[in-house]
Amino acid sequence: MIEIIPAIMPKSYEDLAEKMGLFAGVVPLVQLDIMDGKFVPARTWPYYPGDQHFANIITEDEGMPEWEFIDFEADLMIENPEEAVSKWVTAGARRIIVHVESMTDFEAVRNSVPQDLVELGLALNTTTPFESIEAYMQDIDFVQCMGIGKIGFQGEAFDERVLEQVRNIRSRYPEMPISIDGSVNYETARILVDAGATRLVSGSTILKSGDVSNTIEDLRNLVQ
Repeated sequence: MIEIIPAIMPKSYEDLAEKMGLFAGVVPLVQLDIMDGKFVPARTWPYYPGDQHFANIITEDEGMPEWEFIDFEADLMIENPEEAVSKWVTAGARRIIVHVESMTDFEAVRNSVPQDLVELGLALNTTTPFESIEAYMQDIDFVQCMGIGKIGFQGEAFDERVLEQVRNIRSRYPEMPISIDGSVNYETARILVDAGATRLVSGSTILKSGDVSNTIEDLRNLVQ
């Protein structure tokens, strides 16, 4: 079954709580787009000065919003992800996504993610050759292909180069889950699945619809 995963770019802890509340009870899992303003120009929570919520979550003095009702995957669009992975595992992420373009030490990442408890995925841009992650394919749980040329922004135009990228990975690794993040909407969802995608991450299409539940169901019906 194809997964439809809503994406959240949290502007603050309060914004995160509000949006998590929209999806609790609607989907089992959302993606949090985490950006530090260095690997990509944009910045999201928790990379704001003075915010204490994430530190409190790591020490278990408080929990992630709606943690009892919905899981999340952390898409780490940050520099030095090796230093942050274990924190997001502690925060309760069920999946961790690291971008190969920012990663310098795969073993450090792999050792920070407990196998059989948390899934580890590697993401790559449309301009990044598949060979950059091929050496790690036996040690990861899924691949995330970016559907846009300029990552870190919602509402960007679809980059058709992702289709050939997905077909290439699917032909080499028939059982590997492939997630697409970026410009997933009513026009692209079906062709992405036909190319071999098994998970569709959608941000603005869902959040700007005014009816997140029905939009998710429409996307799900479109690709089943």
